[in-house]
Amino acid sequence: MKASTFSDAQKAFILKQGAEGVPVADIFRKVGISPATLLQLEEEVRRAAAAGMRRLKQLEG
Repeated sequence: MKASTFSDAQKAFILKQGAEGVPVADIFRKVGISPATLLQLEEEVRRAAAAGMRRLKQLEG
């Protein structure tokens, strides 16, 4: 799988736009990504959050 061409700040901006209610089609046009790329970014964030929670539980235990 190819490494992402977006920095973490760019990924956060893209996902924040979606959370703020910007129409998805506008995000695609503005950033130049496909719907599949947006779904991949969302999945990456979910995985990172889950990993962070696991790590936090390990540190607490």
